[in-house]
Amino acid sequence: MSQSDTPNIQVLSTEVSQLRQELQLRDQLVQQLSQELFRLVKGNTSFIPQQPDLERDLTQLQALQEQLQAVEQQVAFYQEQITTRDSEIYQLRQSVQELTDRTRMLEQVVQELPQIYRRKFEERMTPVREKVAMLQRENRQLQAELQSVSYRLALKTRNASHSCIDLPNFPRPASEETNISTPQNA
Repeated sequence: MSQSDTPNIQVLSTEVSQLRQELQLRDQLVQQLSQELFRLVKGNTSFIPQQPDLERDLTQLQALQEQLQAVEQQVAFYQEQITTRDSEIYQLRQSVQELTDRTRMLEQVVQELPQIYRRKFEERMTPVREKVAMLQRENRQLQAELQSVSYRLALKTRNASHSCIDLPNFPRPASEETNISTPQNA
């Protein structure tokens, strides 16, 4: 319901109350007229209203009754509209309440999201950290083994090179071979 409907309801409500007041006033007038008529007829038996006056009064009474019916129909129509508007207002208030509750829930969820994301991220990172730690331990172990193997290989090559040194074989001149062999013979 829009804000423009609210003044219409107020206007209709004012009209209904005015019509009710008019209806009560007419009812009082009809009551007073009927009492006065009854008193006149009862108190004065010789008074017999003339036919034209009676017809005129009946016609006025009938006109008043028709007006009364028209007013009652208007009142019923306005009451029906007021009831319809009241039910619309009630439904709109319920919708507003539901939307307000939903908005509060969504605001709470939005406020909790960073914490949820942090927790989920930590849950996902725990296996990754464990794997990284395991790989780092394995890497250190492999580096230690590599250093050990490198050290042993260095020792082995050093020991092998000291025990038998491969000297280059140079070609000897023939005269030197005999000189060298002579002292050996002596």
